[in-house]
Amino acid sequence: MPRRTATMLASTLILIALLCAGVLIPVPYSEMSPGPTVNTLGKVGGEPVLQISGHPTYKTSGNLNMTTVRVTGADYNMNLVEAVYGWLAHDGVVVPHDTLYPGGKTEEQSTQENAEEFSQSQESAKVAALTELGIPVTSRVVVSTVIKDSPAQGKLHAGDVIKAVDGTAVKQPEDVAKLVTKHKPGENVTFTVIPAKTAAAAEKAGKQPQGTEKITITTKKAPKENRAIVGIQAGTDHTFPFEIDIKLADVGGPSAGLMFSLGIVDKLTPGQLTGGKFIAGTGTIDDQGKVGPIGGINMKLVGARDAGARYFLTPGDNCKAAASDTPSGLTLVKVKTIDDAKKSLEKIRAGDTAGLPSCSAG
Repeated sequence: MPRRTATMLASTLILIALLCAGVLIPVPYSEMSPGPTVNTLGKVGGEPVLQISGHPTYKTSGNLNMTTVRVTGADYNMNLVEAVYGWLAHDGVVVPHDTLYPGGKTEEQSTQENAEEFSQSQESAKVAALTELGIPVTSRVVVSTVIKDSPAQGKLHAGDVIKAVDGTAVKQPEDVAKLVTKHKPGENVTFTVIPAKTAAAAEKAGKQPQGTEKITITTKKAPKENRAIVGIQAGTDHTFPFEIDIKLADVGGPSAGLMFSLGIVDKLTPGQLTGGKFIAGTGTIDDQGKVGPIGGINMKLVGARDAGARYFLTPGDNCKAAASDTPSGLTLVKVKTIDDAKKSLEKIRAGDTAGLPSCSAG
């Protein structure tokens, strides 16, 4: 066999061997890529994303699209070839596996966490939207979770309304932990609660729940910390004056909060927030209407641009990263609150885009 042919054959065999090895070698990385976008003013599977009953609604137009990021699963092991391809691809990014799934989080744990965050983001979006419109919302502190084998198990239950701890009124979920940790492990703490069943029956009847009970629980030492705990997580439960349903499956995480809240505002007010234009965005939102940062901002920008968006509502804390790699044809609009977003939409409707708050890479 001629030397040149033998060299080429050997090189080919080595390349094949390297490719085979690359396919077989797992690497500790995951991939992020642009996910689908959904118009919160539109329909999915024939059903409106936002369904409101018991209050007048108004015609909307244009797009207020929430954006998503597609990621490889927690239990999926990338191989070396996939990682290299992902590094070279423009519309995707490869990141260390622990960045997306810290502490060895499993697929099941990640799915559950994303579902809980998505549910909470929907509640906060409703509260923020109604508060922005001056529509009262009743809020109360409740037991969200009772940890298994904790001192509270069997004494407190999910949905119990927490009125006070040791006689001190509770106004925010964080008040509960502050009052409990005033004790030393082994001391008693007294909760004044309205049982979940009583609260649910009152809500169904359209009345304020009445009839409190006092529950005494002996605290214990927190794992790895010298502080007292009872083993619950407190949260906020809201009672809305009319029904607002968000119908969207196969989406998780908290980052759609801003766009949901704007969609609700648009449907509940005369006129059209978008002026018929295609606007996308992202951002968490709290009950007070404050917009928070999210992950995967650059992937969401690409997804929005590819879907046809011209403007992108960007959380202030994500502005620097977003401005460093903005897809052509997409204008970033910096927002810190739902009110910021409404004012910017007004400028877009009026064609006053020079006055929009912008993002800077500096």
